[in-house]
Amino acid sequence: MASAPEPEDGRELYALLHLSPDASGEEIRRAYRQFAQIYHPDKYQDTQMKEVATENFQRIRDAYEILSDENKRQIYDIYGMEGLNSGLELGPKLSKPEEIKEQLERLRRRKEEEKIFTHALPIGSIIANFSVPHYLNGGGIMRGMAMSSEVELPVSKQNTVVVGGNLAVNGSAGSGAASTVLRHQLSPVSSIEFMATAGLRSVIGTQMSRQISPHSTATSGLAVSLRDGSINLSNAWTRQLSDNAVGNIQLVLGDESSISVGWQKKDEKSTATGEVKFGTNFFGASAHYTHRFSSKSHARIAGRVGSTALDFEIGGGRRISEFSTVRMMYNIGIQGVSWRFELHRARQKLIIPVLFSTDLNALFVTSAFAIPSTLYFLLQTYVVKPYYLKREKQKTLEKMEGLSTQLTEARKAAEKAQKLLEPVSNRKKNRQLENNGLVITKALYGSCKNIKESSELNEIHNDMASQVFDVTIPLNFLVTEAGQLKLHDGIKKSGIMGFYDPCPGDPKLLLVEYTFHGRKYKVTVDDYEALLIPQDIHQF
Repeated sequence: MASAPEPEDGRELYALLHLSPDASGEEIRRAYRQFAQIYHPDKYQDTQMKEVATENFQRIRDAYEILSDENKRQIYDIYGMEGLNSGLELGPKLSKPEEIKEQLERLRRRKEEEKIFTHALPIGSIIANFSVPHYLNGGGIMRGMAMSSEVELPVSKQNTVVVGGNLAVNGSAGSGAASTVLRHQLSPVSSIEFMATAGLRSVIGTQMSRQISPHSTATSGLAVSLRDGSINLSNAWTRQLSDNAVGNIQLVLGDESSISVGWQKKDEKSTATGEVKFGTNFFGASAHYTHRFSSKSHARIAGRVGSTALDFEIGGGRRISEFSTVRMMYNIGIQGVSWRFELHRARQKLIIPVLFSTDLNALFVTSAFAIPSTLYFLLQTYVVKPYYLKREKQKTLEKMEGLSTQLTEARKAAEKAQKLLEPVSNRKKNRQLENNGLVITKALYGSCKNIKESSELNEIHNDMASQVFDVTIPLNFLVTEAGQLKLHDGIKKSGIMGFYDPCPGDPKLLLVEYTFHGRKYKVTVDDYEALLIPQDIHQF
């Protein structure tokens, strides 16, 4: 069974009520009563104070309702708020932790499966062929069109159904087919597929794949034509040659027997592939190379040579949004000179090949490449690139402003929470002063670097202020009547009432300076580290 994931909220509910994860029911009730006395809205007449109290009282009550409910607390301890928000619920009371984890893991897997199964994965493409020579000769500019669509439907965790179809029209001729594939995962290393196709070439078949070693996979298939009863057998072997290179060999026996050898190498900046294929009455070789200049733009060069093809293409593409990419390719070959325009949107494609000339005139070939390329370069340099740089800059500014706004609001909320704690905090502080007990004189929480600098300089510069937050009031509030302060291990300190996270994502420290029995002490602890004061080792 997979181990339970750690909660990602740093056990914030325990921090909010200042509790240990092992706290008893009585300790939870006592902590709730302590904070409820401070934040109950009925205690305040001032409108603003009442609003602050209401907001914080709701947080305290929500935390208490979860931690005081045995089932909810068990879910929270293992999966955090995500587990509760996803709707996990335990049935009858379980006595053993192993039973609780097992049932929660089972419920979590069920939720994940439900989430997966509600999403079908569609794939589709449209190809529209245009021909300028055909138009100039008195015909239509569009020579043909093809459409294909496929939907992948998860039936269970091991079974997937793929339903697809295609239609093609070329001049006055047309064709179409519909297909269904059932894919079953036999084990983590093997799967089997059953396939049926209806159309001009009706076929049924099966295919099995298995990982035969950590770096090798073998696939075998059998296909039978329902039209003439012919049989095709196929075998393929794929091997991981290195961390970023894969090689494969495929053998097909039947009406169109062939053998092919392929190779692919892919890294962060480039992708290269090549294939050589020999059949009973044909041969061919192809290769392509793609170079990624950035996460948004790439260039591509490709070529094919063989008994039925001889062409070369060059071009590039750019990502224009999170899910959309456009590409333009220049092609020259035995069929003539053409451009191909592509729009990729998620798993959908629109492809428009435009044949400009069937004559390989040197001037036309050069012009057909140079003119659009120059226009693209000028457009990219003086229009597209400045526009995207401006848009990215604007997005960055908006993101920074949004984060700044969130931090400002969180800081204000923490300051308001401290304002309600302050009267009780001061009373506790004065009582400790009278008894020569524990008094927090300075407490700062925030960025490791800034906390260390402020500790050495004994002051906070203006450039540090946004990364550090004064938490002297809430820590004095948490000092017990016996003159002790304890922060529990494994609990993120930003969740403590009156705290907030001034630098999300950065490592943080808590600096505490205090007096006890007339002597001065200082201690620094990590964000999740336990703290118990007073201790003699903190004296300075």
